[in-house]
Amino acid sequence: METNVQGRMTSLAVSHDDSDLLRKVGWRLVPLLMTCFVVAYFDRVNISFAKLQMQSQLGLSEASYGLGASMFFVGYLIFEVPSNVILVRVGARRWIARIMITWGIASAATMFVRTETEFYVLRFALGVLEAGFVPGVLYFFMQWFPAKQRGRIHSFFFGASALSGIIGGPLSGGIVKYMDGLHGLAGWQWLFLLEGIPSVMLGLLVLAMLDDRIEDATWLSAREKAALSAAIESEHKAADTRSFYAALREPVTYMLSLIYLSLCMGIYGIFFWMPQLVKTAGNADPFEIGLITTLPYIAAIIGTVLIGRSSDRTGERRWHLTGCVLAGLIGYAICATFGNSIVLLVLGLGIATTGLIASFALFWVFPPRVLGGVAAAGGIALINSIGQIGGVIAPFMVGKVKDLTGSASMGLYAIALVCALAATLIAWGLPRRIYFRDLDVASSSR
Repeated sequence: METNVQGRMTSLAVSHDDSDLLRKVGWRLVPLLMTCFVVAYFDRVNISFAKLQMQSQLGLSEASYGLGASMFFVGYLIFEVPSNVILVRVGARRWIARIMITWGIASAATMFVRTETEFYVLRFALGVLEAGFVPGVLYFFMQWFPAKQRGRIHSFFFGASALSGIIGGPLSGGIVKYMDGLHGLAGWQWLFLLEGIPSVMLGLLVLAMLDDRIEDATWLSAREKAALSAAIESEHKAADTRSFYAALREPVTYMLSLIYLSLCMGIYGIFFWMPQLVKTAGNADPFEIGLITTLPYIAAIIGTVLIGRSSDRTGERRWHLTGCVLAGLIGYAICATFGNSIVLLVLGLGIATTGLIASFALFWVFPPRVLGGVAAAGGIALINSIGQIGGVIAPFMVGKVKDLTGSASMGLYAIALVCALAATLIAWGLPRRIYFRDLDVASSSR
């Protein structure tokens, strides 16, 4: 009797209802990587708060600040694909740890910037060192979680960017205001120093806690390893496992890249300009600005989790994602139209931030449907790196428009139009084979 039970347990593959094992894996891996993402996005938050002091002290124009903020993405763009290819070869544990440690050092070094050129160089170096983090984590999730669960996993992971705003906003504003002048350093210098240290510490924690492969996990039993491995391997066999060069020849790769570029323009317009928009609406105190900017992020973290659960429960991705991007359009339009009203501005920021952060989680369900194996690692990195061009365009564009007109409104309207384009491409521009419901696949595999 006992032998039969053990045999049935050993042969058990992870089904979509086997929640205990997936919950165990999730609690082991996701909180740590979420924390890494929170710290990564501190840089998106702290650079916008550092601007409140740094810009005047270094004599930067609005366009110069926008260009400096954008230089991060130039380095990211150039080194994204090579970084992810190296990750596949050396393992996610060591490579993600390397990324965390080196970008923490580079972020802290920004405190020594004195000229516009130095600002550009360090921002570029930071992008080079951080390149590969997000696609590396997404590839790592592909090795550990079945497709049906990835919508929710991605929602938690990308929701961490909202958490970085909730934590980083008041923290950054408080450091800039209350530590200004301490030991002869400006508040913005303390900001870069104190928010670079956690990255180094987390890098060491990644080395200690992550496992590259399921079979390396000492915290899983033999039965759990076999079940989880069987589920993941069956999905990988069903996916396109051709080479990275085959992914380059796949038209859908570039359509997904264009959509992702649009999403990045939307989200980075918010990350880099939210504090300045709040300041323009009538609040000059850095700490109060930090508190106000938490409100859109609180809305986003709640909305992202709820939208991810809804999408996983129904298996529907296409219209969930389209709706999220349309929310970004509506939010930007409100911000551009009512930028002088703090209440309506925060409402618009909340709608846009919720929709766009949730859209990132849903978007990354699509690429693994057409890319697998080496094609997945390189293709995901390629899509992400092209998308980062949006991080180059949006901050500089809004800054340039503000320099020329004295208002950011036209730049915000332009990003709203980009959201409209993305929503159209998501709804009708992708091949029909990519639109299937995950529940349909689950049903057919039983």
